[in-house]
Amino acid sequence: MARSSADDMELKRACEAGILSKEKAPEKVVMSMRVAKGRTSGGTWAGKAGKLATRHSNMAKPRVLAVTTKPKGQKTKAFLRVLKYSNGGILEPAKVYKIKHLHKVEVASNDPSGCTFILGFDNLRSQSVSPPQWTMRNKDDRNRLLMCVLNLCKELLGGIPKVVGMDIVEMAIWAKENTTTKVAQAASGDGLFDSTVLEPDSQVAVENDLVSQAEEEDIEALLGTYVMAIGEAEAFSERMKRELVALESANVYALMETESVVEEVLQGLEVATICVEDMDEWLGIFNIKLRHMREDIQSIEWRNNRLEMQSVSNVALGEELDRLLVLLQIPPEYEVSLTGGSFDEGNMVKNIEACEWLTSAIKNLEGSNLDPCYAKLRAVREKRAEFVLLKCTFVRRASEFLRNYFPSLIDSMLNDKDNFTQKGLLQRPDHADMRYKCRTYARLLQFIKSLDKSCMIPLRKAYCHSLNLLIRREAREYSNELRNSSKASKSSTPSFEGPAGANQPAGIADSPAEAYSKMITAFIPLLVDESLFLAHFMCFEVPTSDGSDSDEDSTPKTSGSSGSSAKPSNNSSADLGVLNECLQEMLDGIQEDFYAIVDWAFKLDPLSCIPMHGITDRYIAGQKTEVAGYVSVLLDDLESRITILFSRVEKYERNVKQVGVVPYIPRFSQLAARMEQYITGSRDLVDQAYTKIVTIMFVTLEKIAQVEPKYADIVLLENYAAFQHSLYDLANVVPTLAKYYHQASEAYEQACSRHINLVIYIHFEKLFQFARKIEEQMYNMSPEEIAFQVGMSKVDFRKMLKSSLTGLDKTITAMYRKLQKNMTAEELLPSLWEKCKKEFLDKYTTFLKLIAKIYPNETVTSVNEMRDILANL
Repeated sequence: MARSSADDMELKRACEAGILSKEKAPEKVVMSMRVAKGRTSGGTWAGKAGKLATRHSNMAKPRVLAVTTKPKGQKTKAFLRVLKYSNGGILEPAKVYKIKHLHKVEVASNDPSGCTFILGFDNLRSQSVSPPQWTMRNKDDRNRLLMCVLNLCKELLGGIPKVVGMDIVEMAIWAKENTTTKVAQAASGDGLFDSTVLEPDSQVAVENDLVSQAEEEDIEALLGTYVMAIGEAEAFSERMKRELVALESANVYALMETESVVEEVLQGLEVATICVEDMDEWLGIFNIKLRHMREDIQSIEWRNNRLEMQSVSNVALGEELDRLLVLLQIPPEYEVSLTGGSFDEGNMVKNIEACEWLTSAIKNLEGSNLDPCYAKLRAVREKRAEFVLLKCTFVRRASEFLRNYFPSLIDSMLNDKDNFTQKGLLQRPDHADMRYKCRTYARLLQFIKSLDKSCMIPLRKAYCHSLNLLIRREAREYSNELRNSSKASKSSTPSFEGPAGANQPAGIADSPAEAYSKMITAFIPLLVDESLFLAHFMCFEVPTSDGSDSDEDSTPKTSGSSGSSAKPSNNSSADLGVLNECLQEMLDGIQEDFYAIVDWAFKLDPLSCIPMHGITDRYIAGQKTEVAGYVSVLLDDLESRITILFSRVEKYERNVKQVGVVPYIPRFSQLAARMEQYITGSRDLVDQAYTKIVTIMFVTLEKIAQVEPKYADIVLLENYAAFQHSLYDLANVVPTLAKYYHQASEAYEQACSRHINLVIYIHFEKLFQFARKIEEQMYNMSPEEIAFQVGMSKVDFRKMLKSSLTGLDKTITAMYRKLQKNMTAEELLPSLWEKCKKEFLDKYTTFLKLIAKIYPNETVTSVNEMRDILANL
């Protein structure tokens, strides 16, 4: 037989470890058994087990049942714990049942082996859920576990639960037969050694429920020595009557012999009764006295308790009043700062500490933070009113100081000419010192907002209005010097240059686009930083970044990434609207200086719109800051203005005959090469700029070509060829430019085809008109009938052929010269002439096929002869 899991000491220790990890109080594991858990098929447990979930069933789950005990005072509690295996094979508690709630033990009748049983507990939360079935390895294991549980019920509860499906007598006999000693093995340092121990888990004391073995042997011996003659009923009845009469006679005789003793006992009882009555009177008197003493003691204790309670309450009240007095008392050093102190930089530490104390004091005296009984006190109400008055006085003084401080700070910067651009020297704006001075009062503004939000409106207006004067003057001086000192303004031939780099020294601009780039590079990061500083400094509840106060020059990408791109929450949406109004007031008017640069650059060189558009697009894509919304609006307006100006480029070409390649075609290739050098990271921004610029270029080219429709195709094919030639290398590595390269190639082919067809039809008009007439008449009649139509006879055909092909050398030469005329790009002529000859041969081949059907016997110059003639010219 396999070893029972009840003998497995390792299993018992694993159970104790699993229970100890979850329970603070230690529990002793009396017995542990491995079982298989299943479910009955019925909804409720009505005394019959459901479908057996055997250990061979797929629904059976391995579990360990452990019977545990835990001392609690003078009593001992018993539990039935269910443990399951975790992923690591460690036992962990799954469920626990109290043995005192066990009311039924049922062995499943549908299990022939008898190894499946059900334990019913009367405290389950839902009796509608069928209890689990437990299946043991064998019947001996079942008996061991059940007898252990029944013994605990008998010893701890004084009774056993209802047993169904098994005989308790058979269980007792099994327990008697299986109460043996076992040899257990324990691990020692050198190996395993044997020790003989009793098997307490297997010894079942059911004899206590019936009779002990010694009592049973005594009863058998007694019955063996006494002959009851139970077989003769009448004789046995007579015998019992005689013995009863003899016993009664003996009792009466004994009483009569002890009459004197009885009288003495009665006399003693009478004396004792008298003594008891006297003692009862004494006890009554003593009871009355004790009752009065008890009442006096209770009164004394009640008074003593009241005095003690009053003393404790007085001490607690004194401590509470001391704490309340601390809240109501104004520290002298703070009172001076709050009522009449200076707001100079040296005193700001004291002022901030006073603000912190005042804010905390007002908050502590609010009804929600104070006990309701204190909130009704007159002293508290008066002191809170005093604090509110003190708050109003301090906020008024601080607001008045800051309203005067901001204009005075800006005036000092306006009066210093070194802060602005001077003639011959571009001065980039630097607000680092101004922001440093403003940060001194940042905490003060936060306390002003927390004490009285309405005071922030005039403070924000004063700051924005003052800063607007400074920024507008800086932009105006910078813009004027850029225009006055630019080399482009002194040169009649504008040259294309890329945008100025962020690290390029500020000096005289070489082109309008470079001047615009310097203006954008100098002021857009400044405006973004000022917007972020305003949001933080003026306590707007909108998302800002840690790098919002950076005063260093930044590229478009870094300036855009300096702010948070997160959407504002619902709580900050109102502040974001107010912030946008303040930003508009702070930066309103600066757009005029940007517009002046754009208009000036356009007048000098209309094609400078291309690089200006690309520069603006880079800054727009890099601008992600929510709190710098006005800067985004400014950039969008600049882009729209540049786009409108660039769409007017063709107007400047209408008064002049447009020949050759327009200037912006090769300039765009230079722009694209320069922009590719600036790409860092994602190239989405540059691709968007390419898309916008090339689209406008192609639309403008089509408009320029329509100025003189006679030369439209020549203008288009020359410019589209120049576009392909200038962007050939970049188109191989830039997918966006490759798309427009193919678009230009298709447009070039279309323009070539139109121009070549025009040249061919001019010199061979009669030939191809005759062919067109033949094609039109073939829709209505057979080829044999066409030769008999008016103007289509053989004579007419010969006349047409003679006039068209006579002097063929001169005609083809004239066609070449016509193709050469008005062409400024001589390098395109060879390929264009080859296209023309091929197109003419294709048309002539089609013509001969038509003639063969209508005039089969006529002699006409063959295709090969025509090819040789074209090859020799």
